[in-house]
Amino acid sequence: MSLLMTIDEAEFTYLKEKTEATAGNLSVQITKLEEAGYIQVEKGYKGKRPLTTCTITKKGRAAFENYVNTLKGYIKT
Repeated sequence: MSLLMTIDEAEFTYLKEKTEATAGNLSVQITKLEEAGYIQVEKGYKGKRPLTTCTITKKGRAAFENYVNTLKGYIKT
């Protein structure tokens, strides 16, 4: 989520590289975030290769900002 807060969209391979997650683990997390309405996932092809692109939604942006603010509140105590 923090990566998607700073860029418009990201390909699966970029997210995998930056998070150092396994493909299976990242796939599960993407599915959960999509089901929650926090990200939008588009599947297609780049040439002959499958391409999955993720974009954060307004709901996802608001949820992440709330999460960060909650963490800041814990730190102040």
